[in-house]
Amino acid sequence: MTVFILLACLGGVLVGLSRQLNGRLSISTTPLIASFWNHAIGFAVLTCLGLFVGGLLPAGAAEAPWYAYLGGSIGVVFVAAGSWVIARIGAVNSALLIIGGQMVTGVAFDYISAVPASFWANAAGIVLIVGGMMISRRRKASGAQ
Repeated sequence: MTVFILLACLGGVLVGLSRQLNGRLSISTTPLIASFWNHAIGFAVLTCLGLFVGGLLPAGAAEAPWYAYLGGSIGVVFVAAGSWVIARIGAVNSALLIIGGQMVTGVAFDYISAVPASFWANAAGIVLIVGGMMISRRRKASGAQ
């Protein structure tokens, strides 16, 4: 279990580093160029890794439904938007926005999918997330003056 926790932490560090680099590149160029380079380098690295390790094209990939491949298009929009946002509100606030959005969307998907869960626990979680983001923004605004 420790190995998986360390891998998750490493993944988080790499995602944060990627967002920082994309934000910096976006300031120097444009968000679309930053997104292009992010995806071009990611494609090259993952293709080499897939060829080296194997399983580049897993069995059954051709039988997947068409909407299974929409993640790439959504990823392009997400990376470009993230590059644009980081340049305007900073890395920490954009990370809070992303994490909060993922949590709220997860609760919404659970609710839509009729996953058994406590409505009050989910509502309290959303209130805590939004409240934490508001406190963070308030501290930053009062510290800047």
